[in-house]
Amino acid sequence: MANPKITFIGAGSTVFMKNIIGDVLQRDALKGAHVALMDINEQRLKESEMVFQKLVSSLGAPATYSLHLNQKEALEGADFVVVAFQIGGYEPCTVTDFEVPKKFGLRQTIADTLGIGGIMRGLRTVPHLWSICEDILEVCPDAVMLQYVNPMAINTWAIAAKYPRIKQVGLCHSVQHTANELASDLKIPVSKIRYLSAGINHVAYFLKFEEIMDDGSYRNLYPDLHKGYADGIFPRPESSWNPRCPNKVRYEMMKRVGYFATESSEHFAEYVPWFIKRDRPDIIERFGIPLDEYPKRCVEQIARWKDELDGYKNVDKIDVPNSVEYASEIMNSVWTGTPSVIYGNIANKGYIPALPEGCAVEVPCLVDRNGIQPTRVDTLPPQLAAIMRSNINVQDLTVQALLTENPDHIYHAAMMDPHTGAELDLDQIWQMVDELIDAHQDWLPSWVGRSKKKKVA
Repeated sequence: MANPKITFIGAGSTVFMKNIIGDVLQRDALKGAHVALMDINEQRLKESEMVFQKLVSSLGAPATYSLHLNQKEALEGADFVVVAFQIGGYEPCTVTDFEVPKKFGLRQTIADTLGIGGIMRGLRTVPHLWSICEDILEVCPDAVMLQYVNPMAINTWAIAAKYPRIKQVGLCHSVQHTANELASDLKIPVSKIRYLSAGINHVAYFLKFEEIMDDGSYRNLYPDLHKGYADGIFPRPESSWNPRCPNKVRYEMMKRVGYFATESSEHFAEYVPWFIKRDRPDIIERFGIPLDEYPKRCVEQIARWKDELDGYKNVDKIDVPNSVEYASEIMNSVWTGTPSVIYGNIANKGYIPALPEGCAVEVPCLVDRNGIQPTRVDTLPPQLAAIMRSNINVQDLTVQALLTENPDHIYHAAMMDPHTGAELDLDQIWQMVDELIDAHQDWLPSWVGRSKKKKVA
């Protein structure tokens, strides 16, 4: 069997490239792959080249590679396309997404998925994803696009709406990470856990969370989770992957709606109107909500990467642990026909009947030579669907702004955001969007100007 070609767009995201390609090169059917590394930043591309070479050396893999600053050239003949980039970077764009809303009293934690930060990131990101789709259709139309860019749901929806021929899936690690965290709280090996999750990215829920018993039966673990939270045992601080944010928000949501959400508490807190209140610091303190978490994390990651890079320069071999990412599993299943099950984000074509047609849903998917095949989940409880729809409204309006090039819908999306609407009045929302558009002008598509209807009489 011939070796696949894997194109990595945004290869300057070196740590993420290391995780994905490290997984790929540990699979027998993929270790001889040709990897085309593409980025617009030549220095970061060179850093990724060094790390790739050390991956190959450490694993003894016969993989080959090429470096590209030109996107279409990198995509030529690709079988798989991994996309991982951030338009505008931490500076200036992420900083702007936090600092401008903060002037109006609107505080955020991550600001990359929903809320005003997610809306602005979507406007910056989707046009570049569309350009990748255009190149794929021209030079590798049968390639499978593995999309790791936030805002995941907005991106996936926008790609499917404009380029339905693209074989794409949006990928996240929230389901895997949360399963590990809950297993740790319960002190049960994650290998003995069986679950079903469904919803939208970052607002999906475990509809089933069960222990696999020795006799092959299954035990519902929700009573244990509810009791552990009621007794003050859960969340265990050591179980959270982020020590700054124990999972109190999600346990409280489980108490109220009956099910546990798959995304972290620092993320989830800004998707709903109940936890971040500028006039209720007691709530923020009670649930341990880390405001401005993402900027702190970016600064730490930049410093940590500098130290790692210096260390890599002085060694011939590096540790290559397996990550929890789905990319290599998908590639292996498509390439060899060996079936696997992943959680993927795809356009809703009746897969979750309780949610709007065409929106981006996250459901279990069977993967084999036939590609990525979503499964239907028709058991979504109405209270969960209602929370999801409040987020889908924002995603829809952002996608409509992009598809129709109507800047009015940017304001409408911000107006409908649960957290923004709970904190700001309409005049404040309109003024905040004006200032964000002005600040981001160099990073936004040309049609995103000031709306003629933005002023309120």
